[in-house]
Amino acid sequence: MPEQDIMAYVAVFVFGSVLGSFLNVCIYRIPLQQSIVFPASHCPACNSALRWYHNIPIISFVVLKRRCGFCQKLISWRYPAVELLNALFYLAVFHISSFSLTSLALFLFVSALIVISFIDIDHRIIPDVISLPGIVVGFAASFALPWVSWQDSILGILLGGGSLLAVAYIYALFTGKEGMGGGDIKLLAMVGAFLGYKAILPVIFFSSLMGTAVGIPLMLINKADGRLAIPFGPFIALAALLHLFAGAQIIRWYLGLFSV
Repeated sequence: MPEQDIMAYVAVFVFGSVLGSFLNVCIYRIPLQQSIVFPASHCPACNSALRWYHNIPIISFVVLKRRCGFCQKLISWRYPAVELLNALFYLAVFHISSFSLTSLALFLFVSALIVISFIDIDHRIIPDVISLPGIVVGFAASFALPWVSWQDSILGILLGGGSLLAVAYIYALFTGKEGMGGGDIKLLAMVGAFLGYKAILPVIFFSSLMGTAVGIPLMLINKADGRLAIPFGPFIALAALLHLFAGAQIIRWYLGLFSV
């Protein structure tokens, strides 16, 4: 690989990890309805404002040996994990789209999915402040994305939101209980805005498959008898990323099973 390409990948990784650090702020503060801008980053235990060298993505966590530089309180592994995860997905986006409007749109999409997933895991909510603007941004991005037209995006929004809305309505009709939150509906509409209507059925299929594979063992372990509340947002996000980066290969593999 030419040296110029290596430097570009390094720059994207650094950029992704820095944005990942900001995503940690969003994950912590948005559910608490706090500003993601002010005050500056601080230790949640001792409330001390962090110095710039405390905030170097991934590196500071290692150098500080997983402890706050002031009160020595242990820092969660999630912080470097989010930074690394965002950086790796940015590399994947850059690999398929280089420097372009497409990569910028997909950077936003990937980061939004990461924030939504971790908030849903912690609080069982998908904040409208991310999903609703995400629908608008996804539709606007359809004018730049090469694989989805604005018509595909509109249909994706309608099919994504409408399909889960129908499932939720039918479930509530037969059981008298809410089985799926409105946040999941808006999240799938956002996925449809970015990826188009053709992505909706594969995303629903794979998210349901993964949710079942994780949910059933958890219910058996916790003896929940079908009443264990499992956040579905992370499975939708993971299925959307799977479709984004490997959807075509999976479809070709699946169709190849019947070609014999």
